[in-house]
Amino acid sequence: MGLTVLFAEVRAGDIHWIQVDGPITPVTAKYIIDAVDRAAKEDAELLIIQMDTPGGLMQSTWSINKALLADEVPVAVYIAPSGGRAASAGVFISYAAHIVAMAPSTNIGSAHPVSMGGQDTSKVMTEKVVNDAVAHIRGAAAKRGRNADWAEKAVQQSVSITETEALKLGVADLIAANTDDLLKQLNGRTVELKEGKKSLDTRGKPIMRFPMSWRYRILDKISDPNIAYLLMLAGIMGIFFELQNPGAIFPGALGGISLVLAFFALQVLPINASGILLILLAIVFFILEINIASYGLLTIGGIVSMTLGSLMLFRTPALRVSLAIIIPAVLVTAAFFIFAIGMALRARMSKATTGTQGIIGEKGEIIRACRPEGQVAVHGEIWKAVSEKPLKKGEKVEVVAVEGMVLKVKRLKE
Repeated sequence: MGLTVLFAEVRAGDIHWIQVDGPITPVTAKYIIDAVDRAAKEDAELLIIQMDTPGGLMQSTWSINKALLADEVPVAVYIAPSGGRAASAGVFISYAAHIVAMAPSTNIGSAHPVSMGGQDTSKVMTEKVVNDAVAHIRGAAAKRGRNADWAEKAVQQSVSITETEALKLGVADLIAANTDDLLKQLNGRTVELKEGKKSLDTRGKPIMRFPMSWRYRILDKISDPNIAYLLMLAGIMGIFFELQNPGAIFPGALGGISLVLAFFALQVLPINASGILLILLAIVFFILEINIASYGLLTIGGIVSMTLGSLMLFRTPALRVSLAIIIPAVLVTAAFFIFAIGMALRARMSKATTGTQGIIGEKGEIIRACRPEGQVAVHGEIWKAVSEKPLKKGEKVEVVAVEGMVLKVKRLKE
């Protein structure tokens, strides 16, 4: 029985264990590569990667496989728990490992690559990508002694098989129901490392588990397409609200932070430029709806455009925004822009009706010191203000003139 340890001094000969649940992203790749480097540096007996993935980015997969195929440390991929899978990128990673184990009721396959970078590709380019993927996985299969013909079918035809079929076809090395069963079957197996063959000794060895650190978890969450999508929309709405209401501060700050985080995520995810453009076009439609009597047609067009853009934003199947997120997000965004712009226009019309001269003589309070320019709040509205004499924040003032959208004020006499 293996002793599981979360926090303890790591010793040579220990078994290292990491867990990957979800798409293969640059963050996931860094987590796995760091684990391989750590296991090699600390002379671990074995690194076990428990994996349940729908696939992910090919560039991240190549980085992982480069580390696994370097043969610095024995690596076993354990496709688990029951109901889990190693699809797409998971197949390539499994083939690069020294040993592939699968839990009951798991599957492996569907490794056809999707266009790189999220862009539409020509038939010739798609063929090049597929051929490159086939060559890569056949090379890994030859090195590890696995079924290369099935691997090629998984890439070209997206075939998928169960754990029992994988064992029969020479895709998997063993089926293990749990950790103890896995360690028992791994004991005595021989793997080929850079310095030569090694017989694994897993009897009574402690298992050192290395979960994702808080830093990796945060970056991984931000890199989730659903989170990145929501951050982008929140950022756009926050910045827009701040521009419509100067001095509100909080929406602008929140929007700025959201956009920075969204830009980070979009840098590491395979975005489709067409999706971004459709989302921006939808926002333009929402803004025009307030200014043009389209009888709702622009709103409908905006909703359709944003929905299509959201669906197209990420091209990789394993990295797409959920429809359950898209529908409410589109409706909320449409409502926000129509409401926010409508309120702003009504406020402007109200000012035009009463005339800016009607504000002369009104009382207000300085909210940003005038030296000689600042800001003043009059009837809850924030205006740019000028004064002949310096005025401190909090001082009561009277409006004496209006010059365009700037109020000329003076200190209110006690």
